[in-house]
Amino acid sequence: MQLFFRKVATSDGPFPIREALNVSELVDDRPDVTAVSPLETDLVAVSLGQGLMSVEGTLTAGLDMLCSRCLSPMHEDLKIEFRERFKQTSSVGEEEGEDGEFIAVTGDSFDIAPYCEELFVLHVPFAPVCSENCQGIAPAAGQNWSVGSDDRDDDDTKKIDPRLAGLKDFFK
Repeated sequence: MQLFFRKVATSDGPFPIREALNVSELVDDRPDVTAVSPLETDLVAVSLGQGLMSVEGTLTAGLDMLCSRCLSPMHEDLKIEFRERFKQTSSVGEEEGEDGEFIAVTGDSFDIAPYCEELFVLHVPFAPVCSENCQGIAPAAGQNWSVGSDDRDDDDTKKIDPRLAGLKDFFK
């Protein structure tokens, strides 16, 4: 997604940027992500004069993931706000404004895709949970703790490690 300073400066009004980026390679190392939809960009570039450009909008993507507690499949829709300022500079060493107000870019154009991909990676949930009430997997049964009856709880509490059986009546 090449963005040209000159093209944005000469456009009549905001310059729309709508594309779909394939971001599946960015989550290849995540075993909990089973599928990802393309990252849809709905951005608008505006020239602010003096080689300065503002790009704002939203990025959206859908993720099919596994819950980090119970391993059940779940879907997560990401809606990410994008707001960056880019400045056209002549020197290579200047990478960012003094107070971080803009990202310095050399040349007349730059690729905005890496900035969108970076935001996407930062917003992918690290430990997704299917619901706030998800209790995870029961260690003994190996099944989802949230599904099933309370009988399993009684069985778990009645089981005593044979090495500790002698302590069973200690407090009686």
